[in-house]
Amino acid sequence: MTRPDHHDGSAGTDVSGRGTNNLKLRVLSAAVLAPVVLANTYIGGWFFLALCAAAAAGILWEWTSLVTHSADPRILVPGLAALLAAMVLAGLDLPEGAFGVIALGAILAGLVVRVWADEPASASPAWAVGGVLYAGATLLGPALLRRDLQWGLTALLFLYATVWATDIFAFFCGRAIGGPPLWPRVSPHKTWSGAIGGLAGGVAAGATVAYTFGVGKLGIIGVMALVLSVLAQAGDLFESAVKRHFGAKDASRLIPGHGGLMDRLDGFLVAAFAALIIGMLRQGTGAPARGFLIW
Repeated sequence: MTRPDHHDGSAGTDVSGRGTNNLKLRVLSAAVLAPVVLANTYIGGWFFLALCAAAAAGILWEWTSLVTHSADPRILVPGLAALLAAMVLAGLDLPEGAFGVIALGAILAGLVVRVWADEPASASPAWAVGGVLYAGATLLGPALLRRDLQWGLTALLFLYATVWATDIFAFFCGRAIGGPPLWPRVSPHKTWSGAIGGLAGGVAAGATVAYTFGVGKLGIIGVMALVLSVLAQAGDLFESAVKRHFGAKDASRLIPGHGGLMDRLDGFLVAAFAALIIGMLRQGTGAPARGFLIW
């Protein structure tokens, strides 16, 4: 789930760079975290569900700290309860219930913030609702895709390859080529050259994984990889916009030198949730990975 080489310019590049030391730290982070994620993904079951839930809980804490400048229990209590219940329901093969408790937790968080507003209010109900939904997407996307016994593992590997390659190629292409910024008001260090390089790398990596695991109709799969690559970069920009709105450079300092979980998973969680929705629209909640991969 974590990305191997992320920084604030992942959809493009940080044209000034953060220095060789930070690059080495990101590479070291990838060397440590990626095998853990891949091993848990391979094992699946409750191990993977626990990993997804832990990541979602961390993101909810970061979001709450960002929008309220504190670990606000008005958001955390209903949000964490919803995430725990959703994890259990997903593990018991009750995906509809998992969606339901995330929605309920978001509504409760918004109501609690509205009713027990402090003076001056440190967060609006909309930010409270958004935080629980954002964390819920972090859990539900990969967790419900992986429970598809036949295609779940392949779907997650396809996602990892597409999103990670998007990030890596965006960084190095943007750094080598430079050029005009992608969206200077939100993230002035992301460039068009990096974004296009990321798209190319993401499609190539995703198609390679699909071919390796025997997924047919590579033309359609290439389109899916392109869509996910675009969405991953959009997720990165969205997270950058949220941080800019609240005047923050990083979501947290949970990972030294790299920021927080939001900074690492912003693109992946959007891409994974989009893949889940596509799969459910085609095959329902019983086999979303198949619905996403098999055309």
